[in-house]
Amino acid sequence: MPVFVTGGTGFIGSHLVDDLLRDGVDDVRCLVRSNPKWLEGKPVNRIKGDLHDLPVLLDAMEGVDTIYHNAGVVKARDSRDFERGNVEATENLIRVARKKGVKRIVILSSLAAVGPSDGTILTEASPFKPVSRYGVSKQRMEERVRELAGDDTITILRPAAVYGPREEDIYTVFKAASKGIFPIVGTGLDTPVSLVHVADVVQAIRAAGRVENRGVHTYFVGSERGYTWAEIKDATAAALGRKLRTLRVSAGLVRKAGDFSESLGALIGRYPVLNRDKAAELVREWNCSVDKAVRELHYRQTVDLNSGIRDTIAWYRKHNWL
Repeated sequence: MPVFVTGGTGFIGSHLVDDLLRDGVDDVRCLVRSNPKWLEGKPVNRIKGDLHDLPVLLDAMEGVDTIYHNAGVVKARDSRDFERGNVEATENLIRVARKKGVKRIVILSSLAAVGPSDGTILTEASPFKPVSRYGVSKQRMEERVRELAGDDTITILRPAAVYGPREEDIYTVFKAASKGIFPIVGTGLDTPVSLVHVADVVQAIRAAGRVENRGVHTYFVGSERGYTWAEIKDATAAALGRKLRTLRVSAGLVRKAGDFSESLGALIGRYPVLNRDKAAELVREWNCSVDKAVRELHYRQTVDLNSGIRDTIAWYRKHNWL
């Protein structure tokens, strides 16, 4: 049966497309606005348009069994851009999918929708407390999905921090490490973070695509335990084969850097990786339980921290990113 993928040109979406093709899915339809990026040369059916072009969506979903919705706005200067790209776009998708009789929809949300753990381990029952505009938009998206869902089968996945080949944000940490410096907020011992390799996120997405129960089902996807930044530093040093000097920075300095970087970005017309929202997230603890995904999706973390970082850095080197 045909499947429809949004966000297939991006980091997680492109790895999902690769997995679908390896699995023999012969009609993978991908929504592409302009640059095919990681889809270049792959046997997918490219559909030109976006999630606000309803006639395009109607045609794209003809005969489709499952939708994998990975597209979304991660960085934006304006809350309105997050609302349009994450909330309204998802609403369009669900309305058209219902009209076309699509059986299953898998939607990528984020741990950011719930907010930082700050001394606890978050579960799917934890209340929403996002600390960034991106997180707020993902919360609003999830709430809108539940309002619209009815008897549809919709699975919402909330990945933690995702790393792996092709990733461009956490990559900046590895880039600094390749020069011998590893930045850590605070001590590096007291802020565990759930860090998950993209291969494990794809595993969870594919499992969610087999869910048969009607209604909305929500799962965290992450590592089976939180890692300290000291552990991440050690794994990175081993993968690079060099000693790393720790650059300790305070939470206050990170926030100031986010303010400065965003102000500078506004002057030069480029929205930076380190911005006010990202700074607000970097200084907090992000740890979630994957127990529900293990029970119901049979999810397992198959890529441990050391091998995952080794694989990622090897890819960066091969493609001249490092």
